[in-house]
Amino acid sequence: MKDTSQAPSLTLLTSPDWLDYELLDSGNGQKLERYGSNIFVRPEVQAVWQPSLPASRWQAAHAVFIPSQEENGGHWQYRLAVQNPWVMSYKGLRFNAQTSGSRHLGVFPEQACHWDWVREKIAAADRPLNVLNLFGYTGLATLAAAAAGARVTHVDASNKAVAMAKENQALSGLSDKPIRWIVDDAVKFVRREARRKTTYDGIILDPPKFGRGPQGEVWEFYRLLPALLYECRQILDSRPTFVVLTAYAIQSSSVTMHNAVKEMMSGLKGEVTAGELVSQEKSAGRFLSHALFARWAAKS
Repeated sequence: MKDTSQAPSLTLLTSPDWLDYELLDSGNGQKLERYGSNIFVRPEVQAVWQPSLPASRWQAAHAVFIPSQEENGGHWQYRLAVQNPWVMSYKGLRFNAQTSGSRHLGVFPEQACHWDWVREKIAAADRPLNVLNLFGYTGLATLAAAAAGARVTHVDASNKAVAMAKENQALSGLSDKPIRWIVDDAVKFVRREARRKTTYDGIILDPPKFGRGPQGEVWEFYRLLPALLYECRQILDSRPTFVVLTAYAIQSSSVTMHNAVKEMMSGLKGEVTAGELVSQEKSAGRFLSHALFARWAAKS
């Protein structure tokens, strides 16, 4: 019998403190969610069970996202008026949400557990921290880190996403916080930071399965993640505090994520936790998985 004492312990992380978001129900390849006062139906391939709420509750949604044959394609079908954008909040953060040309609404509520964890690490640090948020999207992890007292560099390849992040900064009353907003390819930016000998105490990574940089650079998760993690290790401070890696829509496992971050942080005194980001239904209490994650935290 092989020794399994070194096998990673896998964790389900929830974000139970939301007031402006609820996973109301799921099933038949869809999920029913409340974002503020708006109710939406969106595709969810992992919801292979039957819905718990009656069909009338689903039919009362403000809008349904109708996917196309393309992986991220589709359109919204509106049943009731939706005022775009609308403002949501989470623990002092205020930000815009909106329907657009994709199924995404400008916020991934299941990541709030990461925001809380990053805040805790920054608040507990014995020095001001310099944090890098790669693939930062609309900036909620950036704002959580800045609100906790960190200097933050936010990098995303999308001008539109960075513009939304800046709007969220103003909505949250954090315009005076030290945040650098950068539109760039993540790998190129990290390599330049290494040449400048810039270092960070914490790094947040939320890479997509596939994407393009502002100059047409191609990002592919499996092909480029190992190199990106290696490059990120080169710009970590000699006493790093944390690393967070999240991955969506990939054919992988939390064991893979655990191994990747453990290798990245080898030789440093810390602990890796890995698992899945999940939401719990209000209807039947089932857990719906959204993403894989791995987090490294320094040991004191």
